[in-house]
Amino acid sequence: MGIKVSIVGATGNVGREFLSIIEERKFPVEELFLLASSKSEGKKLSFGKKEISVLDLNKFNFKKCDLVFFSAGSKIASQFAPKATDSGCIIIDNSSYFRMDPNVPLIVPEVNSKDLQTIKKKIIANPNCSTIQMVMVLKPLHDIARIKRVVVATYQSTSGAGRPQMDELFEQTKDIFANKKIKKKFFTKQIAFNVIPHIDNFLDNGQTKEEWKMQVETQKIMNEDIKVSATCVRVPVFIGHGEAVNIEFENEISEDKVRKTLKKSSGISVVDYRQDEGYVTPEECTGEDKVFVSRIRKDNTLKNGISLWIVADNLRKGAALNAIQIGEELIKKKILKK
Repeated sequence: MGIKVSIVGATGNVGREFLSIIEERKFPVEELFLLASSKSEGKKLSFGKKEISVLDLNKFNFKKCDLVFFSAGSKIASQFAPKATDSGCIIIDNSSYFRMDPNVPLIVPEVNSKDLQTIKKKIIANPNCSTIQMVMVLKPLHDIARIKRVVVATYQSTSGAGRPQMDELFEQTKDIFANKKIKKKFFTKQIAFNVIPHIDNFLDNGQTKEEWKMQVETQKIMNEDIKVSATCVRVPVFIGHGEAVNIEFENEISEDKVRKTLKKSSGISVVDYRQDEGYVTPEECTGEDKVFVSRIRKDNTLKNGISLWIVADNLRKGAALNAIQIGEELIKKKILKK
């Protein structure tokens, strides 16, 4: 016996990663339902050695499954998650819709899996991809030296916005070499050979919503009032988010202690050599499950400051893998029973 699982948004970037990772990790699936809009109904997606037909989400009866992975945006989550929970399903949602609901735990398993015991709505939220990779690194360091403040600049790939945005980068790059007029559809500025300091909507205080998410999600996940200042930037990369992070600690901490602590931390790989190629870039982390840390160094402008570089595959640990790990924790804690 296994778990009856459905994936909402199965045809998208993250939906396809769900299929790959479920197979890789041998998640105990008894039956798998792939759900999308009516436009994708009947489309076949590969899962292992077989192909599964996509079903119309609007027609699906959620009483057929135990666990639902949502990866289709906030509007779909708001509309269909209550239907799924009313049918007895547990929901793991990748959108931002439930993240700041006080009755919904926001989970990174390596950081706060204990919060799964507080499920009240049968809904668990998956954090923002940039938040996930940052808190993976912050938590073990906070445990040994107490973090006061974090300043982060993100370098976020186009896949974080979606498949059409990846296509826009590809088409613009081709058009530049062909000396054609650049067409903008999804990004506010040209993305090819450029960087755009604007992700999500602007708020009244000048922050973008993406920057606000990193602040409030970090505080909720770590249950601490850590100050976070973020500048979120879209870069012309297909997959993989980078982050330049500056951390101010309450207590003294050395570079060596940071390295030793992170090397012992689950889900993290430290690649930090002060030489050419002695660091990890987004291109190298594509398809990898680990969060990679490089460029660890002392910030001499602060009493207890450390700067470092973080990269991760935003479609895997930043989305699908983290959600599947949450599902594994639910089984381990017997909240979800096979």
